[in-house]
Amino acid sequence: MSGIKYILDTNFIISIMKSDVSTLTMVNELNILASECACSVITHIELLGFHGITLNEDALIRQKLSAFTCVALDGNVESITIQLRKMRKIKLPDAVIAATAIVNNAQLLTLDTQLISVVNSFQSLAH
Repeated sequence: MSGIKYILDTNFIISIMKSDVSTLTMVNELNILASECACSVITHIELLGFHGITLNEDALIRQKLSAFTCVALDGNVESITIQLRKMRKIKLPDAVIAATAIVNNAQLLTLDTQLISVVNSFQSLAH
């Protein structure tokens, strides 16, 4: 996927929306541009499908998500997701998000250190 350097995990986007200082510092230090970012369709589902979401929250989330490319599921993401779940005990949404980063050769930005470990382990085996 051309121009995509980062896949943003759901928790990373929530952290940005909450103006978390450490997350915003990371964004600034890496000089991350919205045009370089994407997220999995799973992230869209997790953020917009939250039980009890208000109309204002929905509109704000949709506005923020519109700045990023949304990566749909395809056969490559499906295949890597299956491999990740066979390798490690990992929740399906996390596996799809990690697989999306792997397939798109993009850095996964997440606050979940275990998910980073899963991606790194897979990439080590692939090389």
